[in-house]
Amino acid sequence: MATLDPQPVLMIGEPREDYTLIDSGGGRKFERYGPYRFVRPEPQAMWPTALPDWDADGAFIPGSDEDGGGKWQLDPNVPRDGWPLSWEEVRLTALNTPFRHLGFFPDMDPVWRWLRGQISQHLGEGAAKALNLFGYTGVGTLAMAAAGAELTHVDASKKSVATARANAALSDMDQLPIRWLVDDAVKFAAREVRRGKRYDAILLDPPKFGRGPEGEVWKLEEHLPSLIADCRKLLDDRSRCLFLTVYAVRMSALALGELLAAHFADLPGTIEVGELAVREQTGGRLLPTAIFARWSNEGSNEGSNEGSHS
Repeated sequence: MATLDPQPVLMIGEPREDYTLIDSGGGRKFERYGPYRFVRPEPQAMWPTALPDWDADGAFIPGSDEDGGGKWQLDPNVPRDGWPLSWEEVRLTALNTPFRHLGFFPDMDPVWRWLRGQISQHLGEGAAKALNLFGYTGVGTLAMAAAGAELTHVDASKKSVATARANAALSDMDQLPIRWLVDDAVKFAAREVRRGKRYDAILLDPPKFGRGPEGEVWKLEEHLPSLIADCRKLLDDRSRCLFLTVYAVRMSALALGELLAAHFADLPGTIEVGELAVREQTGGRLLPTAIFARWSNEGSNEGSNEGSHS
């Protein structure tokens, strides 16, 4: 029986070559993406800044309405068609998107490392089979594929999946066993259940709100419970893990943990909850970015050499 550990876990992204949180405060954050430095809004940075001045190459100016919006103000030296970055062996293109982010989510660094650790402990017959729902531009997919997993990458955005495939080519990973699918995550998971499919690892990084390729509406609070129920049906007692992250909602990590506990009660393993955070280079402060819940099956290797993974 999977047990919920209510003690929060903190997963921290440290400064690194491809990305660094330089400073934060006053409702903003100052970040370096490769050779370029940017200022973006960050409501949780309520403290004073550590540096007196931020010498940035660009800033995202938020819109005045509650629905978000806004625009980038960029120096001429910033390439408008993007520039190369890397995460371990993964290569990707960073880009100032209209949605204020830069083509990948660097705070997922400790999540990708945790998933790679889980995949490396898979001892079943054949490669571990992993599913990345809401896969976006594919860095998490490529991180798991490089660790030896067979991946199914699902995202509702045709443009995001095209970018993910381009990142795979940049990484010399376009020959790895990865299925790239433009699909609605909820509908895809339901179809996989009907097909009797199973996975060893699942990554879920859903938005608060989104639309599928055929106009399907995704609302996190409304649709997450049924999606988790279907994801549970895609896992079994030989499966390794599920990782769920949630951003920008009025929700507790403990609520996510209880949601997993309700559906994973018949599986072995442990459910943990906590926060993702990025460590600031200048002052060492921790900037929280998301809440998460994760299930891991430490006993999934027992008897895993019997039978095959379909």
